[in-house]
Amino acid sequence: MGLIDELRERSGGVCELSGVAEDLIIYEVPPVSTGGLDGSILISRICKDQIENPETTDPNHWRCLNDSMWSEHDAVKVVAWRMLSRLKSEGWPQDLLDMMYMDDETLAWAKATGEGMSDSEKIIHRDVNGNILENGDSVVLVKDLKVKGSSMVAKQGTAVRRISLDHENAEYIEGKVDGQNIVIVTKYVKKL
Repeated sequence: MGLIDELRERSGGVCELSGVAEDLIIYEVPPVSTGGLDGSILISRICKDQIENPETTDPNHWRCLNDSMWSEHDAVKVVAWRMLSRLKSEGWPQDLLDMMYMDDETLAWAKATGEGMSDSEKIIHRDVNGNILENGDSVVLVKDLKVKGSSMVAKQGTAVRRISLDHENAEYIEGKVDGQNIVIVTKYVKKL
């Protein structure tokens, strides 16, 4: 049984956020890079578009979170918390957030993307040209980099796909180069 089938079985064949039954897709909840059943949810394309494009968010669409925030699955609760946090200025989402309970590990996962924080609280990663970097972006190295603790040299022009951000330091990202996961300083990369 594939992941889509397992998610359909878990959700009863409906979006785990809105309850809609058509146009369903898998959404890997960032920053979990492993995905899988515990790191993914089944959602409608409308939900996915609004999650990934905050400027298109329709607050009334998300009233469905009143039910889905009580899911037994952490990935669903994490996305519900993030969307409620994004919309808390509307008033009603703050009431739902106040009722929500998540253990410390799940709450840390929910906060990992910085959703719900003001711009001054977020750590913003920028490439050599000042472009904002996000989890999952692809970058290219702008100079040769010697990898500490090994004899490897990451060559200028090397593409690094699906980067992950260091949530404590705006100057560091992680990515795989030649199959090895390394930490890279943001001033040596350019967003693709």
